[in-house]
Amino acid sequence: MTNTGVTRAHVPSALGGHSRMRRSRKISAVALLAGSALVLSACGGGGEAGDDGDSQGGVQGGTVVYGACQPQNPLVPGDTNETCGGRVIDALFVAPMMYDPETAEPVPGVAESIETEDNQTFTVNLKEGWKFHDGEEVTADNFVKAWNYTAYGPNGLQQAYWFEQFEGFEDLQCPDEKCKQEPKAKEMSGLEVVDDHTFTITTTQPFSVLPNKLGYSAFAPLPDSFFEDPKAFGRKPVGNGAFKFVEWNDNQNIKVEKFADYPGTDSHPKPSIDAIDFKMYGDLDAEYQDLLAGNVDYSYQIPTSALAGEQWKADLGERAVSQPQGANQTVTWAAYHEDYSGPGAVEFRKAVSRAIDRQAIADTIFHGARAPSDGWVSPVVEGYKEGGQCGDLCQFDKDAANDLLAESEEKGYTPPKEIPFYYNADGDHKAWSEAMANSINQTLEGDFEVVAKPYPTFAEMRSDITEKKMDGFFRTGWLMDYPHIENFMNPLYKTNASANDAFYSNKELDEKLEAADAASSSEEAIQLYQEAEATLAEDMTSIPVVDYTTNAGYSEKLTNVTVTPFGWLDIYNVQVTG
Repeated sequence: MTNTGVTRAHVPSALGGHSRMRRSRKISAVALLAGSALVLSACGGGGEAGDDGDSQGGVQGGTVVYGACQPQNPLVPGDTNETCGGRVIDALFVAPMMYDPETAEPVPGVAESIETEDNQTFTVNLKEGWKFHDGEEVTADNFVKAWNYTAYGPNGLQQAYWFEQFEGFEDLQCPDEKCKQEPKAKEMSGLEVVDDHTFTITTTQPFSVLPNKLGYSAFAPLPDSFFEDPKAFGRKPVGNGAFKFVEWNDNQNIKVEKFADYPGTDSHPKPSIDAIDFKMYGDLDAEYQDLLAGNVDYSYQIPTSALAGEQWKADLGERAVSQPQGANQTVTWAAYHEDYSGPGAVEFRKAVSRAIDRQAIADTIFHGARAPSDGWVSPVVEGYKEGGQCGDLCQFDKDAANDLLAESEEKGYTPPKEIPFYYNADGDHKAWSEAMANSINQTLEGDFEVVAKPYPTFAEMRSDITEKKMDGFFRTGWLMDYPHIENFMNPLYKTNASANDAFYSNKELDEKLEAADAASSSEEAIQLYQEAEATLAEDMTSIPVVDYTTNAGYSEKLTNVTVTPFGWLDIYNVQVTG
């Protein structure tokens, strides 16, 4: 997700970065092998929150004020691929699967079980008793209709790509770029409703990772009210999750409250708290000061000003959270722009990468709270290759950088006199963006200058990125949707992928990814995904910069606090003190 710090498979949130402890541990994903009749099944009834709180002094009720940011798009699961909207969507909706708050392993959500004999045809059996917030029962039809709507090209939803492996997906895509002609079909042939609580998914080839993916919000169901007025729904969404929508005040807050009929699951019980107030900030320092003052209960990012000298740990004490996170920070080139394409452009991008002093940025700007990236995959997820896949291209070396610059010039490439690097000003990105620009300018001996330029908001920058309007390179990043290398590859770098911000296309990479998707074992799939990752070094349209840890904090009024591997507060188990 694209993150404001990163893209949510989600795009990262506007405010900053996801941090993680260096190479600390890997978060396991469920390995799904061909021939297994039962991929997963629920292991019991729904969880119940304790009536009397717990030994830590928590009580039933109360509101959690959650530091947040303005979503890029209306709150529709199929059109939300960044963290500002994503954290709200996750409170409102539940997909067939969910992710364990402590391990991020896939666990049952609305699904009772997902069965397969061949990793190509999957039978999804739904639990009974789930309702939408308007009282409508959640049925198989709600999933199938929602997924077909998201995948249908003319609807223009950002999450359509997530259904690419489904049989019939191509028939729902526009025949031409401007979609002047209707697609061949409106429903994917790979989806079939069996009965109210059963449907099947057929993929174009074996895809063992599919059940892992089904916890992502793009796979949430939609009620009938969505199809009556999709535009109005996005401003007042009706979900099936633990919390229901109350109000949205642009650039101020989004309020949700506990849904009484949420049945709960073993890992995601009925919440103890009554409500969440997602309070939006355009300045991470202001949010942090409100955290210290008790006006914010959870901040999932700490500003660089407080990281210095570990001041935040002194301020927060035991309420300071530092732990691994599956997220990274990259910069991406608008390689489609005429100024950054043609012979020699690849060598120029490689020169820029070698001119970035990642260690200095990690140490000086982030005070050790982030680590230099050595590849395109977070080290905490299943499939990360020790030592990374970027190799020397992610190592700072002035001489090597200038050799590459000379090679690019010999091939006929001349960069613009001014090369803009864009970042969003409503996040904590100014310092590292300027430091990176300075590193490039001071290292490369060329007749050009990299200039760090702010966009006022994350949403505005994301809009220009998705509309192919960028004229330089720009801040990007990724927060895992599930802890597997596949999630760092297909959505970001496959041709026409939903978060392929460079609009990059590489036939060799695509073939590797397709082979990995069809692999019959987890080990074979990971090897092929790693081979695909290695090809990214050929073109360097995306340049790895730093890996994240979660550096978060919470207020004195919260207890029973768990911060998930995604960096989010566990809103199901947290309690408010009396």
